[in-house]
Amino acid sequence: MQSVSNANFGPLIAYLVPGATALWGISEFVPSLRSWFAIVPMQTPTIGGFLYLTVASIACGMVVSAIRWAVVDSFHRVTGLPLPALDFSKLGRNVEAFNLLIEIHYKHFQFYANEFVALAIAYVSYRINHGNVCLLGWLDAGFLAIEAILVLASRDTLRKYDLRSQQLLGVDDTESCCVSS
Repeated sequence: MQSVSNANFGPLIAYLVPGATALWGISEFVPSLRSWFAIVPMQTPTIGGFLYLTVASIACGMVVSAIRWAVVDSFHRVTGLPLPALDFSKLGRNVEAFNLLIEIHYKHFQFYANEFVALAIAYVSYRINHGNVCLLGWLDAGFLAIEAILVLASRDTLRKYDLRSQQLLGVDDTESCCVSS
């Protein structure tokens, strides 16, 4: 099996971890998923269960990412983080720098925002399955604190990605009337 490297770290944190989080929440309703997680100590995870969990986590992570695009990205754009005007004709000489921006900012944004969505799915699943949707306690306060941190971190990393992408590939003021994003 391949080890974690720069080549696969982004997809691992952007899709696999949030996908596994959402699946963990969904496992409240799907007993076969619980066996993949080996939540019960007497159940040992099988190779097949591990493979199913990995593939299902990536697929679920992609769905979580689509939800993130529809909800979190839109929220950030509506609340003051507009899409930067970029001139991709400048990409050729800047492709390595742009890839670095994706690695150090955008993939982390994807994780924070995707995990925000996945954790919400897991939390709602937990609350529905345990039947006490209205009782509030420490679990709820912890959930809200983590969600706040994740959405703030996603906003910060997206802001940095947008700003630095604009600095690298931004449309010159003289060209802004002619180039569209």
